[in-house]
Amino acid sequence: MQIQKHRTRVRFKLLNRIVAALLLLPLLSGCWDRIEIEERAVVLGVSIDTVSKEEGEKEEDEVSHINSSLKAPKKEMIRLAVQIALPGRIPLGPGMSGGKGSESQTVWVIDVVGHSVDDAISNLQQQVSNKLFFGHLRIIIVSEAMAKRGLEDVNDFFRRNPEVRRMAWMVIAKGEALPLMKAVPKLERVPTLYMISTLDEGIKLGKFPKDYIGVFWSNVSKLGREGVLPYVDMKKEQNIGLKGLAYFVGDKLVGVSNPLEIAGYLGILGENPAGYSTYVQVQGSDAVMVKATQRSSKIKASIKNGVPHFKVDISIDLNLESKLTHDIEINNVDILREIEVNEEKKAKIFYEKLIMKTQNKGSDIFGFGEIIRGKKAGYWNANIKTGENWQKIYKECTFDIGVTIKLRRIGMKAR
Repeated sequence: MQIQKHRTRVRFKLLNRIVAALLLLPLLSGCWDRIEIEERAVVLGVSIDTVSKEEGEKEEDEVSHINSSLKAPKKEMIRLAVQIALPGRIPLGPGMSGGKGSESQTVWVIDVVGHSVDDAISNLQQQVSNKLFFGHLRIIIVSEAMAKRGLEDVNDFFRRNPEVRRMAWMVIAKGEALPLMKAVPKLERVPTLYMISTLDEGIKLGKFPKDYIGVFWSNVSKLGREGVLPYVDMKKEQNIGLKGLAYFVGDKLVGVSNPLEIAGYLGILGENPAGYSTYVQVQGSDAVMVKATQRSSKIKASIKNGVPHFKVDISIDLNLESKLTHDIEINNVDILREIEVNEEKKAKIFYEKLIMKTQNKGSDIFGFGEIIRGKKAGYWNANIKTGENWQKIYKECTFDIGVTIKLRRIGMKAR
């Protein structure tokens, strides 16, 4: 009897092991769909421009349509370019800087035309032997004209592509986007990495918000907020200049700011670190340069006369960087207070003009609508309900801006 029980236990244990092995078997096939990196065309950057229908039809091949039977849609065409990494050419450590010689070429830029982003990618794949891979895509450059037309098609394609990371950047180019894709900066062998470092360093220096493509997509999806993107252009020696913020209504570009207005945007949101410098008038015609080091803001919402009203209190810490004349006694308490008061007056007008500028376009890039939707839900549900209605009501909102300036440091030498 005992022998029989022992044999039953042994069989039961054996059966358990067989079942466990069968359950683990599917996990052993993890590389069944692998693609070797050498078999991929790694896309580092994409640029998108508008193109006339006549020019596009001359260049377009019959890849996604046949003119005699299956005709292409009657819509404006685009020019899409990609920057593909050349195998074995990307530097893995310190080395030579960028250049135009073939021996230092690290990327290949190829452009095609199409009726949509998806159509252009299909046309591009017809010219590239390896499968296009967007897992290392770092930047999408869109021309100003294309952004004014609307980014619905651009957002739709890249947002649905599971390979595209939300930490990539999308920027708006002044003029055409293709020249930026072909730029050869001297400080970096990989042009795309140079553009990315320009934006990333701008965040560290307090000169730009952390608005990656994922943040932009999140903001344009909200009912009470619009999206912003970096606005850039080509400078001398083919380096990239940050010209300001491109702000939207829905997926369409409606305006751009100047570079200093980026500081205003960050100040209203209270984002840190602060890094912009500006001049302050002292004693009539004299002036000193101050630099912001820290920001904070508090926004309170209320309803006045049936219209949303916002009280925005902004606090900024400053360092005194330099003085333009030697006649100013910086160690004088009255002079320091005069600098603070003058900067408060100037900053208050500056913030009011920036908000009014966005109100004129109906573009709430600060998210005031989200504050109303969260804290005044009854008013929102009864009077606004949709993002389109908020764009109209935002133009009628009233604001009370308060600015507090503290001059923390005046340098090692006061005289």
